[in-house]
Amino acid sequence: MPCAHLEAQPLTPLPAGFEPYCADCALTGDQWVTLRRCLTCDHVACCDDSLNAHATRHFEQTGHPVMTSVEPGETWRWCFIDQETA
Repeated sequence: MPCAHLEAQPLTPLPAGFEPYCADCALTGDQWVTLRRCLTCDHVACCDDSLNAHATRHFEQTGHPVMTSVEPGETWRWCFIDQETA
C-alpha cells in the first residue's frame, strides 16, 4: 500500500498553458535532463540526473512531498519523505 502522501496526492492533469522547461535552470543558463512536477503547487523542475537537481531542491525548500514526471507516457509519482513510488 502506498504511503499517506501518495494517497493524498493523486496524479492530476498538467495545468493549462504548461511549458516544458525548468525555470530554475533557465535562470542560471543550465540544461536539464528530464522534468518533474510538484503535485502540491505544479512547480516544474529538473530531475536528479540534471546538474542542479532542482526538483529535489524544491522539496527541500518547501516540504512538498510528492512529484511526478512530466515526460510523455509516464504516470508515476514519487514521495520524497517515504522514498516510495506509486
